[in-house]
Amino acid sequence: MTLGNRVRFFFRKPHNVILTILAVSLAFLTLLPLLSLLKDTVVVHPSEIMSVKGSKMGDLTFFHWKKVFSDGETSMNLFYKPLWNTIRVSLWSCLIAIGLGGGVAWLVTRSDMRWKPFVSTVFIFPYIMPSWTLAMAWLNFFRNRLIGGAPGLFTALTGIETADWFAYGAFPIVVVLGLHYAPFAYILIGGILRNMDANLEEAAVILKAGRLKILSRITLPIVMPAVLSTFLLVFSSCMSAFAVPAFLGTPVRFQVLTTQLYRTLNGLNPGYGYIMALVMIVIGTGILMINQWIIGKRKSFTTVTGKSSNISFARLKAMRAPISIALVAFVSLIAILPLVTFAIESFIMAPGDYSLKNLTLQFWVGKGSEDIGGGEPGILLNKYIYLGLWNSVKLSVVVAFVAGTVGALTGYAVVKARGTKLASLVNNLAFFPYLMPSMAFAAIYLSMFAKRNLFIPSLYGSFALLVLVGAVKYLPFASRAGMNAMLQLSNEIEEAGLIVGIPWWKRMTRIIFPIQKSSFLSGYLLPFISCMRELALFVLLIVPANRVLTTMLFQYNEKGWNQYANAINLLIVLIVLVFNTVINKATGASIDKGIGG
Repeated sequence: MTLGNRVRFFFRKPHNVILTILAVSLAFLTLLPLLSLLKDTVVVHPSEIMSVKGSKMGDLTFFHWKKVFSDGETSMNLFYKPLWNTIRVSLWSCLIAIGLGGGVAWLVTRSDMRWKPFVSTVFIFPYIMPSWTLAMAWLNFFRNRLIGGAPGLFTALTGIETADWFAYGAFPIVVVLGLHYAPFAYILIGGILRNMDANLEEAAVILKAGRLKILSRITLPIVMPAVLSTFLLVFSSCMSAFAVPAFLGTPVRFQVLTTQLYRTLNGLNPGYGYIMALVMIVIGTGILMINQWIIGKRKSFTTVTGKSSNISFARLKAMRAPISIALVAFVSLIAILPLVTFAIESFIMAPGDYSLKNLTLQFWVGKGSEDIGGGEPGILLNKYIYLGLWNSVKLSVVVAFVAGTVGALTGYAVVKARGTKLASLVNNLAFFPYLMPSMAFAAIYLSMFAKRNLFIPSLYGSFALLVLVGAVKYLPFASRAGMNAMLQLSNEIEEAGLIVGIPWWKRMTRIIFPIQKSSFLSGYLLPFISCMRELALFVLLIVPANRVLTTMLFQYNEKGWNQYANAINLLIVLIVLVFNTVINKATGASIDKGIGG
């Protein structure tokens, strides 16, 4: 067969056409921005001309690299201290997340604890809600007069002034991130525990082994791969967190890499920020490679067999009621109390005074006063809030449509051409954005599209740039959903349509998509929910004309207008929960359905 015939035969298959287009597009949208980022670490930027003496804009320089890595005290404060803060915060947060999430998973799946459906559902809420929810709740409850200006609810109720280390900095960041990612650990570890074959445990029970020995010698070794994988993924997520360190660390100037990245890119030395973004990408890529190595080291993680599936529940005996009550109270506390604090703080006129005479509707339906919030009206009468809400919904819908559609096509093409080099390349390129922290990913696109690049004009400040960044960043979720849908579908179904001459687009829209509608829809819904609550990905790219609710909340908080920030936060959380509930009822697919009960 001649080369021309082989090319024609290759492109006669729709999945090969899709793979070729995706390979070129994703290489341009993932690898080229990375090269642009590398270039921006060694050139002089307009705001740096005064810093880099004797240079002009665009000159090559290693000034940024020297300042970041080898300039004594400057490098220590600029990079090494934030890096160390990032590592220790992430490590401790991982321990809390895995300890708490794994513990709850074991109680729900392997013990006779009561009220499992309630615990299983409500425990997921902190992960469904935006990451800064618990951070703002912490500030509402534990802030002190020394830095916060007004005491929080805890001091108002008890008269005890919280210490600075308890209210701000490393300790609350660790606790809040640990609580936020505990449900993530619960989902991953709980899924393994729930489906684990009970034969080994049953044999141990027959041999009179103690429950502690069964847990340490049998259960833990079986779930250890899931625990290690969860540790690495949670560490990577904590390392890339921006909102929580920004809310809880800024008052005491506790910097991590993401907050330092935001400060430098918005300051006079963006070159420093691009280097930090590169470091974060390298660390994130390394973590995911280690995770893949751990998973690939063992060829089998079989926990489900055709034999006994009867789980021998651990009997909590006298501790059953206390543990059940304590766990119900705890999950209610972390899921419901934050919403209560947002509501209370949004009705308080003078911060720190929680008496009834200090309650007001000013921040919800007030017309605005020069003495309060610079004359801003209440959020329900504020046209800018409605503009931000419209931008948030519009952005989320467009991003979900683009990411979901491309993800479905990616899943279809990769599964159809499974085992080929082109399919592997597209699969890896589609997954690549997951390796990069959101703030670093935004920095890459800011670097590449802030100016004219090849045939693309400058996109800085445009809605198109937000859509592009969001769609590429959330493509891994959508492509995995598409692949899962296609892997469950037999080739015979599409082949039957092909035999009777049905065109490819009709086979997709009339046969494949309707059969796997639920799986494909999750590829649209995950990007939508994620985009609605996203801050770190957009905070560097937003301009006043296209600001969204999350960035408006951040700006209000930076100005010290906490009542407005709490009201907006409550609005965002309620919107996310409503959408999640509607999605759950409409499709039956939602992570908050839990794993037990």
